[in-house]
Amino acid sequence: MFTKARFGLIPALVVSLMVPIPIISTAAASDEVVVYSARKEHLIKPLFDAFTAETGIDVRYVTDKAGPLLARLQAEGANTRADMLMTVDAGNLWQAAEQGVLAPVESEVLEANVPEHLQDPANRWFGLSVRARTIVYNTERVDPAELSTYRALADPKWRGRLCLRTSKKVYNQSLVAMMMARLGEEKTEEVVEGWVANLATQPFSNDTKTMEAVAAGQCDVAIVNTYYFGRLQKKDPDINLALFWPNQEGSGVHVNISGAGITRHAENPEAALKLLEWLSTPAAQERFAGLNMEYPVNPAVAPDPLVASWGDFKADTINVARAGELQAEAVMLMDRAGYR
Repeated sequence: MFTKARFGLIPALVVSLMVPIPIISTAAASDEVVVYSARKEHLIKPLFDAFTAETGIDVRYVTDKAGPLLARLQAEGANTRADMLMTVDAGNLWQAAEQGVLAPVESEVLEANVPEHLQDPANRWFGLSVRARTIVYNTERVDPAELSTYRALADPKWRGRLCLRTSKKVYNQSLVAMMMARLGEEKTEEVVEGWVANLATQPFSNDTKTMEAVAAGQCDVAIVNTYYFGRLQKKDPDINLALFWPNQEGSGVHVNISGAGITRHAENPEAALKLLEWLSTPAAQERFAGLNMEYPVNPAVAPDPLVASWGDFKADTINVARAGELQAEAVMLMDRAGYR
């Protein structure tokens, strides 16, 4: 989809990669930012509307999945109209940076608002919200005292009791990549092999179906992103599921981000930086994270009350860029372990 954030919606939600963005005049460019976003429209439009109202800078955006947006940026090269790329998962942001489509920036505002482990070491992208990938369990079938770590889910006592989402999703690739960074390749492969041996059924296509299987008793535990749990909980406050924070005696819960960077060939990098900085400020952070039941990346901002109700946890502070650096190795490892 391609629209101005301050105007009404147009019917098409996604534009083809072959549809060009209309030419923006030089005069207009200084008052306009073009964003390519893998974050869905209903999660970004309210923020862009608020930014425009506050600054007078219009925001135009294209929404699509991360892969097609990166391919489009690469194909457009110096002719791109995009000033900013916004996407989910540090693995995707790392790939974009490595493909040369993002430019490093210097910003005291971003350095103050975004913790170091949630931004690119070379300042090509910055996290804007945090999601934890943690354990969910059936409250009628599991005593949380049985749970401890991601690694422990490979124990034979969970044989036939574990559900997982497919390994084809970047969220699980990043989880395994970060485990490799912590445990090393050999131990991580043993863990993933144990997970596969403990599966109650074939991996599911998404986290929601995975949790529904846990709630139905098809399995007892699973690994999911927290915001998917929040969505189910909003629909059914009495659902027989709860979150467990693993690795609290060690490295902490695996976290990932949604984030953004300024494109290398941005026509309006100054306004794009102003938008990126604004998104990291407390007022914007509260809404950016709250709209998807994520955690604010800015540590000065409290999470949404529903999110806060899940309790505090210790998060892993290894730089999330490692998820991208080890992504290819993680995919090969999961394939060897039979995790499909």
